[in-house]
Amino acid sequence: MSTVRLAHLYPEQMNIYADRGNIAVFAQRLAWRGLQLDIAEFGIGDTLDPNAHDLYYLGGGQDRDQRIVAHDLVATKADALRSAANNGAAFLWVCGGIQLAGTGYTDASGQRLPGVGILDVDTVAGDSRLIGDLVITTTLKELHCQVVGYENHVGRTLLGGDAEPLGTVVKGHGNDGESGYEGATRNRIIGTYLHGPLLPKNPQLADLLLSWALAHGGHPTQLEPLDDSLAATARTVAASRAGLAR
Repeated sequence: MSTVRLAHLYPEQMNIYADRGNIAVFAQRLAWRGLQLDIAEFGIGDTLDPNAHDLYYLGGGQDRDQRIVAHDLVATKADALRSAANNGAAFLWVCGGIQLAGTGYTDASGQRLPGVGILDVDTVAGDSRLIGDLVITTTLKELHCQVVGYENHVGRTLLGGDAEPLGTVVKGHGNDGESGYEGATRNRIIGTYLHGPLLPKNPQLADLLLSWALAHGGHPTQLEPLDDSLAATARTVAASRAGLAR
């Protein structure tokens, strides 16, 4: 049985807006195909083997927890994460995750939180929160579709020259409310502000990440099609709620 090895980073601290549901989607979509997800959890003080995992997941968290996590990431995990990213592992880092994937985040108090530098982005807190339903059109070369979710963040994330957006905003604010971009990508890394959780309504994105992870583990990447009609209905309702015609 082919197995995807997932490293779930800081599940106790970084799990708001039901982000843990993304891992349930990974597990179920693999199980429906006779494949397996092996989950290892890593918290404060734990170190990583950069060759031991195919997929790295980090969700969003409260400001206090994010400060703790930021410093622990740099102290105990950053080198391994950079090595894994450069060696083709897959990453999904959500909300606080995209902020910590970059060069750093200057929060509302002016405190600078360090990032691990796997994405060429930088984030500064704005004067207001960017909240609401969010619809984007992906710009990934492997995936051209609409992706829906919910955003709630004060950070304004700007992309550097070595990062591409996950998509362009159709409805909502995106990274900064001005650029028209949402998320950031490089290699097999995805950072995004899309909550909800993200993946139940966006199975194509889930399968792309799984195919990347399977490729990293040396497994066949062709995934058997599934009946995603329920997810398609949920995505249509979410887009309608964002103000797009059904």
